[in-house]
Amino acid sequence: MTNYAYVFPGQGSQSVGMMTGWEDHQSAVVDIFTEASDRLGYDLWAVVSEGPEEQLNQTATTQPAMLCAGVASWRIAAEQNDMPQASMMAGHSLGEYSALVCAGSLSLAEAVELVARRGQLMQTAVAAGAGSMAAIIGLADEDVVKACAQVDAGVVEAVNFNAPGQVVIAGETAAVEAAMEQAKALGAKRALQLPVSVPSHCSLMKDAARQLAEELESISLSMPRVPIIHNQSASIAESTEEIRERLQLQLYQPVKWVASVEFMHRRGISTLIECGPGRVLTGLARRIEKSLRGFAVFDAASLDSTRQSIGDE
Repeated sequence: MTNYAYVFPGQGSQSVGMMTGWEDHQSAVVDIFTEASDRLGYDLWAVVSEGPEEQLNQTATTQPAMLCAGVASWRIAAEQNDMPQASMMAGHSLGEYSALVCAGSLSLAEAVELVARRGQLMQTAVAAGAGSMAAIIGLADEDVVKACAQVDAGVVEAVNFNAPGQVVIAGETAAVEAAMEQAKALGAKRALQLPVSVPSHCSLMKDAARQLAEELESISLSMPRVPIIHNQSASIAESTEEIRERLQLQLYQPVKWVASVEFMHRRGISTLIECGPGRVLTGLARRIEKSLRGFAVFDAASLDSTRQSIGDE
């Protein structure tokens, strides 16, 4: 028996025009973005479909845009009679909120406002240019942690354990640059600065997380209809209070994506279906567990391809 998990990408997969290829399903996409726009007070669909890119890439805009993109992709897929039911869900960083909406734990309207606020809090937590992130390629997790620990120039931490040999670090800019050099000295194949201004998932986000906790207390949450694997713990929350706690801790603690995918695989998941722009999580899954199959659904053509492949199983 094949068990399926639906997974949702986070910030970084966005691009102008990313949700304009849905053909007969396009009106369903626009409806979701219209609902979001009504809550945000500006035309989110116009930004996503027309730009400018600079506005889409602002954290407080990117987060609701990616949330809506993931939810729209999943809802369209879920309406197809030949698409499988989810046994589990998970999302990378921001994508966890998409999973909560799709699993019926959080309404789209409240989620849109929440992640827009989350983006604002993250953006203001660290002054522009003061924080950065970098991808360390080809180095064991423990050596990336060691490279960060050897830096005394400020805060730098390993924050995204995305795949074996692919770890993202974050912190104060000078400290990140120093850790990149330490990683190279320890044998990293590459150390690449990422085009972001917010050092996500590190301790510099603690104050933002404290404020996010207040926002989380004001929203309505129910237990998901489908088990969700949370980034911070790589496990399933047992209560709505635990979900709130996981979302708060996620903001300043590492994303355990490798452990999350391994957890799903141990629980019998054999296929991941990524809903939202790009194929990032599909690619990571194969590096984490070679036996996993992965499909990406982000427009009409990719949906048709996924349906065909699953139908042939």
